[in-house]
Amino acid sequence: MNDDDDARLDLADPKLAGVYFVTEDDLDTLATATTESRLLLRRLDLQTCHGKSALLQQLAQVLTLPPGQGRNWDALNDQLRDLSWLPANGYVLLFAHAEALRDADEAAFDTLLEILEQASAAWQAQSVAFWVFLALPESDFPTTQ
Repeated sequence: MNDDDDARLDLADPKLAGVYFVTEDDLDTLATATTESRLLLRRLDLQTCHGKSALLQQLAQVLTLPPGQGRNWDALNDQLRDLSWLPANGYVLLFAHAEALRDADEAAFDTLLEILEQASAAWQAQSVAFWVFLALPESDFPTTQ
């Protein structure tokens, strides 16, 4: 992202919402844009998240999942499509250091991406913005001239 991208990014528009890869430097700008758009922001740091169990635990904490709900992929899929305990006009999830999970457990990372994409599509069908930004190292992005 750059300053020009910031001016064009309308987080309140559910048609544009989805799952995106960004750099760590973009997360604070996105957090500010989230606040300005009056969407619910949740931040996760995956620096020490090296597998499914740790990921699901962190998501449960950050999303303040209701007690007694499952901690597995199917439950996460259902929970991200509901979020009735977190009423909002829209949602933004910022994942710092996503490469830690990707590098430690590629299968869990891929499953997470699939669930996040499905959740975003489900919210989009309801005209609710559900954005996900996963921060990866700058070296993961191709350089442009």
